[in-house]
Amino acid sequence: MKHFVLAGLATLGLAGAASAQNGTLERVKARGELICGNHIALPGFGLQGPDGRWDGLDIDLCRAVAAAIFNDPNKVKFVPTTPQMRFVVVQSGEVDMLARNATYTMSRDTSAGMSWPIINYFDGQGFMVRKSLGVTEAKGLDGASICVTQGTTTELNLADFFRANKLKYEIIGFSTNEEGVKALEAGRCDAFTTDTSGLAAERLKFSKPDDFVILPTLISREPLGPAVKRGDESWVALVKWVHYAMLNAEELGVSKANVDEQLKSGNPEIKRLLGVEGKFGEGLGLSNDWAYRVIKHIGNYGESFERNVGGGSKLQLKRGLNDLASKGGLQYPHPIR
Repeated sequence: MKHFVLAGLATLGLAGAASAQNGTLERVKARGELICGNHIALPGFGLQGPDGRWDGLDIDLCRAVAAAIFNDPNKVKFVPTTPQMRFVVVQSGEVDMLARNATYTMSRDTSAGMSWPIINYFDGQGFMVRKSLGVTEAKGLDGASICVTQGTTTELNLADFFRANKLKYEIIGFSTNEEGVKALEAGRCDAFTTDTSGLAAERLKFSKPDDFVILPTLISREPLGPAVKRGDESWVALVKWVHYAMLNAEELGVSKANVDEQLKSGNPEIKRLLGVEGKFGEGLGLSNDWAYRVIKHIGNYGESFERNVGGGSKLQLKRGLNDLASKGGLQYPHPIR
């Protein structure tokens, strides 16, 4: 009887695995493209250029997933989403994944019907003010009018900060960041608040960006990452390991430029990463060279960071918390083995 029960459990396990394989990944394959929700217009993370091409750190993650599946990073349909609709399109299944600088919080993880595979950018909320205001830190905003995007954790953090510090403020709400920063530029409010990476990106749009300063105070922790509809753990694992593959590549010195040469490497970790040894693609429903495809088309995480938000971009953001764990950051490449 014991052997029968074990056999039955094994059969159920296989059935569950087969069911998972017929989930999001199979629909994406059958459709022939990945559908990815993204920001409407956030330089460095998700911005459409004059030629119609989308670029950014979050955009790279979507393209990396497409590369892993199709060996073609362009097999992605991008769906720009507002703060109010970004999670709706995930919950309804309109998009396969959301990559739109969204904060991973407990309530979103436990009651919003979504899973958060990884954090691809660690951030914190700050304030941007006009230099002429003469404010040098956040507590100097007592009595100020603050522009903020409604329906976001940003709005909640703002209320917490002013309440905790017993400061007065006037909130001026908008449906998008774009509306809020335009209001700041026009002088309709004293400050605009969002994630500091977003502040740096939005300041680039001003006609006179040097007239504005981002205050050094951070009032929150903002772990930003992609979200997918809850219930398909195989899809969660795929998105997760695409990111970890990019981190492993950076840690091991494998780049877009040298990935072909690295196929000949004697390093066991690199062999596993690139699919030369082992069958690590099978568990994801992919070919064993899935990570090679990602690196060949997109590069490692450091390369993506550098060209989109780092020294090779207009944002000039420091790696900081987003550096590899081996260099003091929080990005920890999990082992492929």
